[in-house]
Amino acid sequence: MNAPFAVRPLAGIDTAADELVVAPSLERRRLQCYLALMVGDIVSIFAGFGLAGYLFSGMVGLSDALGQSELLLPVFLTIALYNGSYSVAALRDSWVGIFRSQAALLLSVAAVVFIAFFAKASSDFSRLGFSSGTICTILLLLWMRLQMRSFTQFRCGSNPYNELVIDDGGPRVDIPGAIRVSANAMGLKPNLNDPHMLDRIGLALRNIDRVIVSCPAARRADWAMMLKGANVDGEVLDDEVARLGAQGARVHSGHGLLLVSAGPLGLRDRIIKRLLDVSFAGTAILMLSPLLLAVAAAIKLQDRGPVFFVQRRMGRGNRFFNMYKFRSMTVALCDSEGNVSASKGDQRITRVGRFIRSTSIDELPQLFNVLLGDMSLVGPRPHAIGSQAGSKLFWEVDLRYWQRHSLKPGLSGLAQVRGFRGATEKESDLVSRLQSDLEYLEGWTILRDIKIIFLTLRVLVHDRAF
Repeated sequence: MNAPFAVRPLAGIDTAADELVVAPSLERRRLQCYLALMVGDIVSIFAGFGLAGYLFSGMVGLSDALGQSELLLPVFLTIALYNGSYSVAALRDSWVGIFRSQAALLLSVAAVVFIAFFAKASSDFSRLGFSSGTICTILLLLWMRLQMRSFTQFRCGSNPYNELVIDDGGPRVDIPGAIRVSANAMGLKPNLNDPHMLDRIGLALRNIDRVIVSCPAARRADWAMMLKGANVDGEVLDDEVARLGAQGARVHSGHGLLLVSAGPLGLRDRIIKRLLDVSFAGTAILMLSPLLLAVAAAIKLQDRGPVFFVQRRMGRGNRFFNMYKFRSMTVALCDSEGNVSASKGDQRITRVGRFIRSTSIDELPQLFNVLLGDMSLVGPRPHAIGSQAGSKLFWEVDLRYWQRHSLKPGLSGLAQVRGFRGATEKESDLVSRLQSDLEYLEGWTILRDIKIIFLTLRVLVHDRAF
């Protein structure tokens, strides 16, 4: 069973952050295990074919066998990556990994033979050498995977997936390898009207891959809504699911677990999105550095105040972060909580500020937020916790608002390129951009991100930037 990490009974929201973290991150360790398994498979393929070739034909056979393994390897890795040979299931159960890797090997062998036949290159292959190499590789692959079990156990423990059970007064559920915490002892309440509590829960869920909440029926809806924006696979225990056989649910130890949320992006998509963010933001900062320095100088010369305006906003997993902008308002009237949206003719805005806001130059320091990992180039725009639509706070207009936080906030987003930006003078102003944000969450692709980036360039100067 995974040991809890720094779990203590907590009562106040000012408790040190590290006291709320219940588990160390296993994502990097899983990646190390995946890489080790991949290296082991590659070694097995080269060693299997090389050994068979050398035994049958000496050095000449060894050279031919290594050539065959070079043809086989890219096909094998492609199939293995897609059939789950390197997955959590393979780490949890070594025999699952063995079965999938063997299936990938046999399919890749069949594919190479098929390609060689139609390319009329089969005469260049020693059928005996290729067949014996395949058999040797099957045996070596089996042996190598069995040896890797101890490495996987060493790096990830008995459970390579951090599962957290939050006991909030519901039925007891025992999941082998899961971490159990008491919501009452840790001061966790699904209060959707308290951003500080959401931040607290987000901190408790940091490094968690799946969370299961056991609570009375009256609190399930609140927990479900909270989990939707927590960037984690979340489930609420509901024994009725076991009797109804509902979709999007599972049964464990006689209890029904209702699937209510899932992280929008898998590991591969997160890596692709992060590479785009870092490469684009880094290049943009270098190219725009003369402009950034000029704007900073203009702001400083205007009233000798600070160049940057730093405001706490809510980001991925309902966690707070400090967002950077060029200061566009007078120092005395800066609204750090965002309680009052800027409006046309706003007296708080300076002369330099009016120009940089109308051209969106004031947003450029957020490129540093992107490099730091707090933000992405594309995603739902982060809002100050005091932001209002009409006379209501954003989340009071529509509780689906919290779902926006299942992805990193962005410099721009689908709502912005559709023109839904600026002050939210009435509730419909928020609803329009919320619909676009939720649409963006439904199906992420790198091509859509690139399209939004280019569309953003067309709307940098707009009549709602004031």
